[in-house]
Amino acid sequence: MVILGIDPSLRGTGYGVVRVDGLGGTKVTAMAYGVLKNPPALGHSECLVQIYDGLCEVIERYSPQTAAVEAIIYAQNNRTAITMGAARGAALLSVAQANIPIYEYAPRRVKSAATGLGGAQKQQVAFMIRATLGLRETPPPDAADALAVAITHAQARPGLTQGRRL
Repeated sequence: MVILGIDPSLRGTGYGVVRVDGLGGTKVTAMAYGVLKNPPALGHSECLVQIYDGLCEVIERYSPQTAAVEAIIYAQNNRTAITMGAARGAALLSVAQANIPIYEYAPRRVKSAATGLGGAQKQQVAFMIRATLGLRETPPPDAADALAVAITHAQARPGLTQGRRL
């Protein structure tokens, strides 16, 4: 199974594509990861188009069967929440238009799946993702978070511990 993990953000949307093989999904391999970066000079609406288009390209190239995204739990203020929601909407639309099921997971669950600690810092998540997937380099934080979301979904079991389907 191929899983697309997404960490949406207006200026730096992280994505991670993993392949799950083996009995019970025991072997997880990174196929691709990266960050869709939008420069500060780019307006919000143009950023949303870039997020949508970038994820559509990832979906077309890797043909994931399912996708996972981290749930939004905390925003510093209303403006941040609206901006995060818009970026998340653009990301979810790219997946939904491809008829790919989408699941969401709480941030503490994602961090726990990646590191064993629900309160882990971004650097800890990135380090553990590198080790878990046997990567040569530590992925950028947003890409590491996206890979962690994909791994969380790979570890989930339908009906028991699977995230909420969107």
